[in-house]
Amino acid sequence: MTSIITFGVLMAFALVIFVTIKWWNLRLEGTNPVSLFVFISILFTSGLDVGLVMFPLAWDFPLYADVASEPAYGVTNPLAIEFGYWGFLIWAFYFLTGFYFCVIEPKVKFFEIPVVKWINNLVIIGTCAFTGALFLIYLPYYIPMVGDGETVIPAFYVLTILVIAAAAYSSTDLKFVKVLSVASTVMFFGLIALAWVLAGMGIGDFTASVSNIGGYFANIHEFVTPMTDYHEFFLFWWFAWSIMIGQFTSRFVGGLTTWQFLLALLVIPSIPLALWFGVLYHYFTAGIATEGLMNWAMVIVGIVFVINSFDSLIRLYTDNLNLTVERLGKMTYLIANIVALSVLTVLFQSQWLQIEWVGTVVIGLYVGCVLYIIMKHRAEVMGIS
Repeated sequence: MTSIITFGVLMAFALVIFVTIKWWNLRLEGTNPVSLFVFISILFTSGLDVGLVMFPLAWDFPLYADVASEPAYGVTNPLAIEFGYWGFLIWAFYFLTGFYFCVIEPKVKFFEIPVVKWINNLVIIGTCAFTGALFLIYLPYYIPMVGDGETVIPAFYVLTILVIAAAAYSSTDLKFVKVLSVASTVMFFGLIALAWVLAGMGIGDFTASVSNIGGYFANIHEFVTPMTDYHEFFLFWWFAWSIMIGQFTSRFVGGLTTWQFLLALLVIPSIPLALWFGVLYHYFTAGIATEGLMNWAMVIVGIVFVINSFDSLIRLYTDNLNLTVERLGKMTYLIANIVALSVLTVLFQSQWLQIEWVGTVVIGLYVGCVLYIIMKHRAEVMGIS
């Protein structure tokens, strides 16, 4: 699997460089353009999930600090590694797919080919259910104050179904998606502020903590290909999401040029990530606990992020398959999506579906798309100006 993801990453970055140079000043306009803040909010909250909130302290920082068990992490500090897994360079995947669906897909219609369309939508539905299954499996760790902190209990099934129901309802209208995305972004900044206050951090504490991110930029080449199995998992996860997030968010692009679009995606989402990880890293190094208010705040924001991810994916595959509210009616639309995703989430709870498989299929779609353009639409695409 390592050779597959290495090939996929190198191919994607090569395409990013080509697209940026070829169409440097091309102005991008989606079908439902919004302001840059709203667009980044939609992208940020759709393209990330509860792992952003809960993983760093619970699993990641201790793992990256254990250099004896995993020497590869000795390349830099745990904060830099965490930032590298979530921030900056890997957002270039979303730039590439966002650009493609905004500029190239309307001309070549590769994803309208029946077999490609079905594969893409199976990826979307499967990833949506897989995400729900992971949420269900890890709920005992997210909410240890409910249950024994290890076992999935009936209350967690109920919560998962409620999250799916909320996302299905939000997906019925794009205005709900926009409002929820902006609200989630504001909540995330509020969570950062709350964490800062509860930790009793000063400016000096924060500066000392966040400065560790410099270790990422000093070793950025180390993050291009998998450094460990866990890093490989993250890269496959980003690939699995890349086409569907690009397809969904491309409709909201509002007049940026290509280079501005790339810069915006690399830099703007990385700012709140750096702030959040910088504060959490202080919790880790200072041994500060998160019980009580902080833990509940993390859970609430994490759940809202899951709803955001779900609603964008539900909206995407229902639009693609013409299973829209207008066609089915709101009640039928809601019941169908809630039942289908709830059943699939429970089925995927055994984790028989691996994100590496989904990521491999997506890499295959990348290759197929490139070959299709070269063979059938090369002159048309190269003539875009």
